[in-house]
Amino acid sequence: MLLPLTPPPPPPHKYAWGSPSLIADLEGRAPSGTPEAEVWFGDHPADPAQTPDGRTLDVWLSEHGVRSGAPSHLPYLLKLLAAESPLSIQAHPSIAQAEAGFAREEAAGIARNAPRRTYRDSNHKPELIVAVSDEFRAVVGLRDLAATRRLVTELGDGARPLAARLEYADASLAAVLDWVLSEAAAAEVRAVIDAAAGATLPNFSAELDLVRSMNGQFPGDPGIVVALLMNLVTLRRGEGLFVPAGVLHAYLSGLGVELMAASDNVLRGGLTSKHIDVDELLAVVDARPGRPNVVRPRAVAPGVERYHVPVADLALDRVSVTAGQGVEIVVDSATIALATTGTLSILGGMTNGTVTLRPGSAIFVTPDEGRLTVTGYGEAFLAAPGLRLG
Repeated sequence: MLLPLTPPPPPPHKYAWGSPSLIADLEGRAPSGTPEAEVWFGDHPADPAQTPDGRTLDVWLSEHGVRSGAPSHLPYLLKLLAAESPLSIQAHPSIAQAEAGFAREEAAGIARNAPRRTYRDSNHKPELIVAVSDEFRAVVGLRDLAATRRLVTELGDGARPLAARLEYADASLAAVLDWVLSEAAAAEVRAVIDAAAGATLPNFSAELDLVRSMNGQFPGDPGIVVALLMNLVTLRRGEGLFVPAGVLHAYLSGLGVELMAASDNVLRGGLTSKHIDVDELLAVVDARPGRPNVVRPRAVAPGVERYHVPVADLALDRVSVTAGQGVEIVVDSATIALATTGTLSILGGMTNGTVTLRPGSAIFVTPDEGRLTVTGYGEAFLAAPGLRLG
């Protein structure tokens, strides 16, 4: 079955960091006049998509017996994400950490929608973001320690307290994060921000521009110094960024297709007015320096490229169709297709008739379709459970 999906009203999510135009431009409509941040296509209970008969996708899946898992029937959640300003710096737990944290907060009687609640479900949340705009910017993971030492040392006296904590050969970035996020360090952290905002360093000009921008939006926020310790990444259109459990990250600007495990567990580390549990963040965060995991798709069939990620919850393909040349796709699991350009016609292996997709529209495909034939012209992303490493 090919089941058209629409986001629940009123879409999109209007978070303050959202873009006033990127989603509207993709969908070919006038902007709403407010920031538009996310459109969800999935069955997560926090915001399930709707089917043509008015049922939500989670109800439809339950009634049709299509897979079961926690917290959703589908193991993944597909989104459009549009950022005009930084999201909160955050990390997500592993499955074991999520299960333990969820059980602990349930036993403590903390309401699942309480502002101080951290674990809203028992699942992990690895995620993949693919740039749909020409550029998509993010900070992700902790930078190589030698490069960070050079940056902080060149900031001069104002950053000396931070430099002192980084100078040892066995410097613990977890301990540095703990200090940055502590109330006791507030004055010294503001001095670091001021030093970075006023500095001119040719080798770190983009990082310092980011500090100045963040300080204009979040004056004195310790998350600015956390971001200063992280890798700054610019994705080009079609490139992906995979963020596994424990890796600090914050999306900064751009439009992307985001695919994640079906979870709403977020541990924040700055650039937000929401609850920050520093102890729990540090228990979850991977404080080892490392390079960002930039994922470039590889061709797996004519017109089909795959983003390979090492988790069983999700797999993402990009389908490119040119006029007069169709693309054949094998479907062996519950799949969501989301169009991002052009006009595409989808014919299922078991379905009479076609469904037309235009940018921003999506369909759910049941596994019994077996095969899809995509004609027309444009681009679509197909989300499904992983591991599809072929």
